[in-house]
Amino acid sequence: MTNHASQSAGWQVEQSASEAYEQYLVPPMFAPWADRMLETSGVNEGDRVLDVACGTGIVARRAASRVSESGSVVGLDINEEMLAVAAEIAADLHHSIEWRQGDATELPFSDESFDVVYCQQALQFVDDPGASVREMRRVLEPGGRAVLSVWRPLDYQPAYMVLADALEEYISDEAGTMMRSPFPAWDGKKLRTLAQNAGFDDVSVTIEIGSVRYPSVEEFVRREAASSPLAESITAVKRAVRDELVGEIKDALQTYLDDEGIVSPMESYVVIAER
Repeated sequence: MTNHASQSAGWQVEQSASEAYEQYLVPPMFAPWADRMLETSGVNEGDRVLDVACGTGIVARRAASRVSESGSVVGLDINEEMLAVAAEIAADLHHSIEWRQGDATELPFSDESFDVVYCQQALQFVDDPGASVREMRRVLEPGGRAVLSVWRPLDYQPAYMVLADALEEYISDEAGTMMRSPFPAWDGKKLRTLAQNAGFDDVSVTIEIGSVRYPSVEEFVRREAASSPLAESITAVKRAVRDELVGEIKDALQTYLDDEGIVSPMESYVVIAER
C-alpha cells in the first residue's frame, strides 16, 4: 500500500490514518498492551481466537503465533481501510489470519465458535457496548473467555489530558473532544456490570499501568494527529499556532521529558470474563 503524504510548512501528515495508526501508535502503545493481554489471558496452542474491532490487527497477529497451525485467528473490524492495512501487514506471517468486515454488535459468527475473544481499546467506541459484550459471550464456547481492555479516564493519562486541553484551545472544541474520546468516564464497576449483564458469571477486573514514549513533544502531537481524523484540521492551522500548541504541551509536561523525548504513564482496565 502506497504511503502518500502531504506537507504543510514542514509538518508532514500521512493521508491514510490507518497506515499512520499502524506506523505511529501500534509499536509504542498497542503492541505492548496486546502482549500483556495475551499473557494475562493465557491463549494456548489450538485455540480459536476472535479479535473484535481489530483495527490494523496487532492482537490478532500476536495471537496467531501462539495458537499455531492447530488453532485459528479471525480479525473483525467495521473499517475497510483498517482491514486492508491489517491484511497487508499479516500477508507474510507464517500463520494465516482471516480478516472479516463486521459490526461488533452483530458478530457474523455462529454460536460457540471461539475459545477466546479479544477487544483491545475499542469497546468505548461502540454505540451499544452491552450488545457487543453479549455477542462476544454468544460466540464463545462454554469455558471460553472474553478479554477486554478499556483505557481509564483521562485523569489517569497525563500526556493525553494536556494534549486534549491544548487541542481544544488552539484547534477547536471538536478536536479536544475527539482526543478525549478514547478515555471514557467508566470505572471498574461499570465494566464488571457490562460483563455480568451480558451473562458472564466469572468476571475479573484489574488495573494495568504502562507507559508511552515519543521522541519529542512535537512528534507526540504530529503522530497522534496523523493517526486520527484530526490530521487535516491541525495541518491547516498556521505554523505559529502549532508552535504555540507544542510549546504549551511541552511546558505542561516538563516532568515527563528526558534525554530520549517524552514518556508518560497510561492506565487501562483489563476485564477477563469466563463463560
